[in-house]
Amino acid sequence: MSDLRLVLVGAAGRMGRMLTQVIPDTLGLRLVAALEGETAPTLGADSGAAFGQGSNGVIVTCDVSAALSQADVIVDFSRPEATVGIAQAAAKNKVAHIIGTTGLTEQDLEKIAIAAKDTVIVRSGNMSLGVNLLAVLVERAAKALGPAWDAEIIEMHHRQKVDAPSGTALLLGEAVARGRNIELSAHSVRGRDGITGPRSPGEIGFASLRGGTVIGDHSVILAGAGERLVLSHHAEDRGIFARGALAAALWTRGKSPGLYSMADVLGLSS
Repeated sequence: MSDLRLVLVGAAGRMGRMLTQVIPDTLGLRLVAALEGETAPTLGADSGAAFGQGSNGVIVTCDVSAALSQADVIVDFSRPEATVGIAQAAAKNKVAHIIGTTGLTEQDLEKIAIAAKDTVIVRSGNMSLGVNLLAVLVERAAKALGPAWDAEIIEMHHRQKVDAPSGTALLLGEAVARGRNIELSAHSVRGRDGITGPRSPGEIGFASLRGGTVIGDHSVILAGAGERLVLSHHAEDRGIFARGALAAALWTRGKSPGLYSMADVLGLSS
């Protein structure tokens, strides 16, 4: 069976650089294009040499059309505005799309869902096996304990992260909401400050911490009368996200168009 031809979007970012290192060691995948924005200083450079590996012959480009013409799957850790455009182009070209981009709005997600009618899209706020197993456990715990147990989600990331709450925190919030059979958007509370009054029943609270070089720490606290349950995940190596994204890329082979999650990839969907 031939290797899947992979296009990397956001090649110069933290995850893009990590993926450039991991892809050569992943059986079944071959990097054929590395995409960056039109003003990126790395345009025209060899993506392997530019991002910490030996020369790989794949030149950094901003030509999306040319990249998609030779692609089977796209792995995308970029910016929301870029990801939406890539999703639409991928759908038009029937190229599978792995989305690890965070900070997507409800409008962005609606456009991505439309694109998924014509191609395979796997989207997750976090690609690691541990986090996606955590989300399953959180959903089950929230369902078992019910809204009488207060739900709070705490996350911490490095000082350079630009969005909050993190995509992983929102993924875990959605897990709580699914367990309670409610909509997260109607119960989410972020950034309490000042005289807020007592906590309202059914809230799903978020707190975001930023500092240092933290890759990603997430905890879901379910607090009942006289007891607390804390479910946590601590990322120690950014490679866990890269390896998960590449596993998702391999999983797309032969799949029908649709919007999938990492739980589908890992066989953990209910």
